[in-house]
Amino acid sequence: MNNIVKTALTALGARFAEIDKTSLVNQRKVLDAFISNRIALRHFAPTTGYGYDDVGRDTLCKLFANVFGTEDAIVSPLIASGTHALTIALFGMLRPGDRLLSVTGKPYDTLNDVISGDGIGSLKDYGVTFGIVPLKDGKPDRTAIETEIRRFKPTVVMIQRSRGYDMRPALCVDDIEGIASLVDRSVCKILVDNCYGEFVEEREPSVADAFVGSLIKNPGGGLAPTGGYICGTKQAISAIEGRLTSPSIGREVGSYAGDYRPFYQGLFMAPHVTAQSVKTALLFSYAFNELGYDTLPKPNDKFGDIICSVKFGDRSKLIEFCRTVQSVSPIDSFALPEPWDMPGYNDQVIMAAGAFVQGASIELSCDAPIRPPYIAYLQGGLTFEHGIIALEKCLDALAALR
Repeated sequence: MNNIVKTALTALGARFAEIDKTSLVNQRKVLDAFISNRIALRHFAPTTGYGYDDVGRDTLCKLFANVFGTEDAIVSPLIASGTHALTIALFGMLRPGDRLLSVTGKPYDTLNDVISGDGIGSLKDYGVTFGIVPLKDGKPDRTAIETEIRRFKPTVVMIQRSRGYDMRPALCVDDIEGIASLVDRSVCKILVDNCYGEFVEEREPSVADAFVGSLIKNPGGGLAPTGGYICGTKQAISAIEGRLTSPSIGREVGSYAGDYRPFYQGLFMAPHVTAQSVKTALLFSYAFNELGYDTLPKPNDKFGDIICSVKFGDRSKLIEFCRTVQSVSPIDSFALPEPWDMPGYNDQVIMAAGAFVQGASIELSCDAPIRPPYIAYLQGGLTFEHGIIALEKCLDALAALR
């Protein structure tokens, strides 16, 4: 075993124990929700057509609401991605003339056209105005947020928990609650992009009116084949559900001819799989920090998501890192990732994603925009052992470049 990896495994023992403790708390919470909702084999049965009285779909919504501590939830295979879940929530919570305020800097790249695109059915096309409060030293600027809220009285404040393609810490639940305390909740709603953050802590951001995520990230446990969720208050979910299908039918329809079992089993596995991912991210952070690279979070930092950012400062090293992650993937290990013009992104992007579920970033994967300072974003890992093996391969590949 690589000496740096050996050192990291020894040095991080106490941190790994903390992660396991969080996993146990979350696993107990999930199990209690399964038991209280009397989950049975009948909930796995597929439906077709309109999907009226789909007990598997409806009970899955109740299960997520119970696990995440909210009044209601929408969980659906019809939600294609985290961006789609956010889009549904935004169009459900906002009306023409309303204002949306992002208080964690510029939103993730794939939301650019959703919010500000011209002539494509964006929020801007529908008369919704948009403002951004830039981050200050990589953190939410509370003073600027308060000023912006008082000045423009936004209808929805949007908080992005994870970093997107920024070199900044992911937000923890305490951070999100701190931002929420600045908002007059009688006139302004809070929407949280919770992608990559589920089960990393013992609590979820249930202080929000709504928070959303993708089922091919943390809450799908590596088993969900598609889908997304939106959890929140009954009032918010009622406003949002009409945008999932149509305002006249909401959640009354929506069949799934596949087997619901992967969604239920994936949620059951999610606390453990998320812990494996956090351990992997922590291991990479420690090893690359020891080699002098700028990593985020730092090994001693609190993790708010499952991602480790590594600043390479060199295009060739970045590409080699992503290619090595691909080469040690269980699926398509022979593929050679190349930077490409990916839909929804401003720069060329390189992605390593040798996953059982296409694009599932709860599985060990890595992506990066091809732009200075050449930062790679590593996430996922169904097993910690896979993370160890991948780290060894990455360290060897980068050493060969010298």
